[in-house]
Amino acid sequence: MTSGEGEMTTVEQGPKRLTSGPGTLLVWFYGVMVVGAVSRSAYQIATEFDRAPLAYSLSAVAGVVYGFITYTLVRGGETARRVAQVCCAAELAGVLIVGTWTLVDSSAFPDATVWSDYGMGYVFIPVLLPISALYWLRKAPRQQEG
Repeated sequence: MTSGEGEMTTVEQGPKRLTSGPGTLLVWFYGVMVVGAVSRSAYQIATEFDRAPLAYSLSAVAGVVYGFITYTLVRGGETARRVAQVCCAAELAGVLIVGTWTLVDSSAFPDATVWSDYGMGYVFIPVLLPISALYWLRKAPRQQEG
């Protein structure tokens, strides 16, 4: 932006996004997972919820978690980084708990969730994504806020 006298002035920028380098790929994958998990669970909840309410509800929760992580990665800043780390750790715990649960007691899940069998129905992306995100959030360049 220039002033009336031809001097250059800088525009104050917001927090640096966590989407540089591998962060761009993470946002893309999380965005795809949001669409997949939310659309799948919305359809299943609307049409056959009584068949597997736990599985369909967990898929909806996964979609919300994916959406929140996507938002924090795009939002950027150190606060968003910390929130994303907590959410990714919770996501990984969910994948490991639900994945193990589906292997130990498959009768509890008459239909699969996004996290069933550690995300096998989604090419194991649900278990690999939070691990990759946690690594990136730890290694991505830091910045000062505010």
